[in-house]
Parts: sequence; C-alpha cells; structure tokens
Amino acid sequence: MPDMCSPDLLAAQVPDGALVAIPAEQSFVSMAMVRALIRRGVKDLHLLCVPIGGLAVDMLVGSGCVRTVECAAVSLGEFGLAPRFGAAVEEGFVKIKDSTCPAIHAALQASEKGVPFMPLSGLIGTDVLAFRNDWKVVEDPLAAGNGPIVLLPAIRPDFAIFHVPVADCYGDVWIGRRRELMTMAHASSTSLVTTERIIQEKLVADDTMAAGTLPSIYVGDIAEAKWGAKPIGLPGYYPLDAEAYQAYAHMARTEDGFYAFMDNFLNGDVLVAAE
Repeated sequence: MPDMCSPDLLAAQVPDGALVAIPAEQSFVSMAMVRALIRRGVKDLHLLCVPIGGLAVDMLVGSGCVRTVECAAVSLGEFGLAPRFGAAVEEGFVKIKDSTCPAIHAALQASEKGVPFMPLSGLIGTDVLAFRNDWKVVEDPLAAGNGPIVLLPAIRPDFAIFHVPVADCYGDVWIGRRRELMTMAHASSTSLVTTERIIQEKLVADDTMAAGTLPSIYVGDIAEAKWGAKPIGLPGYYPLDAEAYQAYAHMARTEDGFYAFMDNFLNGDVLVAAE
C-alpha cells in the first residue's frame, strides 16, 4: 500500500536525471508536484510529454530542471508559445527528441505489454524519422505486402507524475476516462500522484468508480494537495485559470519576468497580475 505524504516528500523521491512522464494539460497534470520539484532543485530531468507539453514543462525548463524533452509539441495553447522552452532550445540548454502523439503512446504501450518495441506505420514518409536514430525502419516482417514499418523502442519512465480528483486510503487513485494515465502508470517503474482528497472507502469496491480506478499496485506514493492542478485546472472539477495563464505568457517572455512569476508560484500564490 502506498504511503500518504506531501508533494515535497514525493518530489524528494525523484533523483536528478530521472525519466519523468507528464500528461497533456487535459489529462490531470500535477502542478503541485511541478512546484515541489522546482523548489527541490532537481536537475537534468528527461521529460516525456504524453504526448504534448504545456505550462508544467515550460516552468520546469525555465527553472533549469530539464536536460531533454521528448514530445510531439510544447506550447501554451491559446495563450501562445512556451517562451522558456523556446528560449532553452534555441540556446542549446535543452535537447529535443522529436516525436509524434501516436509514437509516444505506442512506445509506452510496448513497456506496458513487456515487449522491447512497438511497430507503427504512420511515420513512414515523415521528416521526423531523420532525427530519430533510435527508430528502425524495416520491411514488413510478415511479408504481407504492407511495405516498410517503423519499430519504436519501448519507453519505460522512472516515474509517471499526475494529479487526480480522488484517491482512497488503500492507495488506489481515480483517473476516470483519462486512460492515457493508465498506460503511463503501467509503463512506468512507479507513479507519484497528488490528489484533491483521500477517502476511506475503497474505490474498486464501488461499481461506479472501479472502471476508472488505477489500483495501488501501480502507485508508489500519494500526497493530498487541494487545488493541486491550478492554474491548469482539473477538467470536470475546476477550470483553467485564464488570468494566471495570460500573466505567465506575458511575464515569461523574459527571464526576469519568469522569475518574478515563479517567486509567487513557488510560494503557493497561483495568480500574478500581468505587468
């Protein structure tokens, strides 16, 4: 059964250089853990965006926590480009491993299934192949006339990190229909999860909750963190904080502005007024 602790204690388990999987912004991102990792001063993380990154990735990159990012994209969506990510890539501080949404999911599914690679045909003819020497293009091994196919090495993150609406005291966490979180957790060595609340009733014992529950065998530790997804928001529970996003997108264009925003964010203040 996982221990119940704080986000800071969860972050203390993530060593420098770890491979960390973070979900897309519509899939329960733990901003409480992002805050804790930055406060801890973790270095040289290898971030796997599943499959795209946003505010969490930009903050970690801007704070000097990241060495490589594997992703299909990183942006702030309707609020524009990811400014610290873009600056770090241009200056060579962060290495990018170009990928696609289907490729990232397929590589995680390979680890989930315990196989060394996963075939994927949709990459044939794309430019991304030129930048991925670890992907192998082979002829259809079944000789069924399907032409070449790409073999993707399995990705096994050290940690899957995400936030959920509810967990139980037995270590089960409820992800609802966010099935990509299930794949992330199955593929990773362990999961570190923050939650809005912890209940005493066992989630898998409830017929209405069981199907959307990730059992404790895939969860390392859990920390209760009310509003732990802000300012991104928790879909279905509380919305994205557009004012905070706008402030960040404006201020993070410069290093000084970024650090001014982060001083407040790291102290637990989510919203910083735009200058």
